[in-house]
Amino acid sequence: MGVTVDVHEVFKYPFEQVVASFLRKYPNPMDKNVISVKIVEEKKDVSTGIIYRKRIAVCQNVVPEILRKVNILKVPNVQLEEESWLNPQERNMAIRSHCLTWTQYASMKEESVFRESIENPNWTEFIQKGRISITGAGFLNCVLETFASTFLRQGAQKGIRIMEMLLKEQCGAPLAE
Repeated sequence: MGVTVDVHEVFKYPFEQVVASFLRKYPNPMDKNVISVKIVEEKKDVSTGIIYRKRIAVCQNVVPEILRKVNILKVPNVQLEEESWLNPQERNMAIRSHCLTWTQYASMKEESVFRESIENPNWTEFIQKGRISITGAGFLNCVLETFASTFLRQGAQKGIRIMEMLLKEQCGAPLAE
């Protein structure tokens, strides 16, 4: 089956400031679930100027304790891999992330884009599509997908609030129209 989560937000800050805030968003006291984020690969294509980054995030396992009775869910941490392609010239950054934990039972993938807003070139549009599907857990598939969907929606909203807070701290009030 599977569940999807779509997010769309416009940050009233320039693209460069939004991307810089995104890249230093975690770890953050506002979201204690993200323990660490480490860049494992970074390279710049000299012909296009595109900067490629691969990061690994270690997050606390947020599966409710009652569901951790299932042996495979008893892990303390979950790892996520994020790849990004930053094109400073075209003012966009594409991001793909997926879960490295429980891959034989679950698939969690997100695709996101930061780009200059069509409404205002000093604003930045953020679009994210996430999909989670769980297999091999029998009757728990639907329960786990429902939990994951709720967690993903709440996580996306929390991430947006953290970005807004960081932007306000680092850049001041949002830009007006």
